[in-house]
Amino acid sequence: MPATMSRAHELRLCLQDVLGADVPEPPDDSVEPIRFLGQWLAERNLGLVPIAEPASFSWPGKWLALVARSDRQHAVVMFGSPSGAWLDPAGAYRERAQIVAGWMLTPLDLRLPTTAAPYGTAAGVGTVAAILVAPAAESPLQRVAAAEALPGRGLAGDRYADGAGTFSAPGRGYELTLIEAEVLDEIELPWEEARRNLVVRGISLNALVGKQFRVGAVECVGRRLAEPCAHLEQLARPGLLRPLVHRGGLRADILSGGTISIGDPIA
Repeated sequence: MPATMSRAHELRLCLQDVLGADVPEPPDDSVEPIRFLGQWLAERNLGLVPIAEPASFSWPGKWLALVARSDRQHAVVMFGSPSGAWLDPAGAYRERAQIVAGWMLTPLDLRLPTTAAPYGTAAGVGTVAAILVAPAAESPLQRVAAAEALPGRGLAGDRYADGAGTFSAPGRGYELTLIEAEVLDEIELPWEEARRNLVVRGISLNALVGKQFRVGAVECVGRRLAEPCAHLEQLARPGLLRPLVHRGGLRADILSGGTISIGDPIA
């Protein structure tokens, strides 16, 4: 392997070995590779769990480690109890470099498949029931009749288009969020309190993970589920985690620009 191989490329090679499948290269140096790979894995019901004490960790299976050498940190696949190097693309571990970070690869939900489309295939056809934007993180969402979709950014007037959202960061799935009106009506949660950009009817959003779809004339791609979290409970109401697990909507990115309006078809 070339000595100039980047850490991102080493991580990609290591993850490919663990998965036994192709893994995309992180797009550029501005995106932390672990963040990017974690987002890509989430589209497949998989996640990287940090190991608290990786230098002494033992596991009778494969796990990912970063080792510190004099030049920089390098990625290694570890295996065994006690663990040794299974795959060492840069030859760093055999130089007795110190392990400084580690991750286990695990399913997000043990009951679901770990595939490129783990959440179903029949999406249906729906419509936009509401468009909601907020100018800043944690500020109330406001309904609008239409919004300009900005590729690579989000909806004009929304905090994520301006990089000012609570979870704004480089990577995948931060530009547009969608949720099903049927779910919100069932749990009696006001649409504004769900903190998603689009409330839609008549379509199964989970099936759009990893798929391209259109909202009116705007082309989008589903990245991963928008699962509920403690932050949503703090802003809306306690007890939302359980009823919204796997029903909290979709995180998507915008591929082509245009105007999204209430009543637009989704397919």
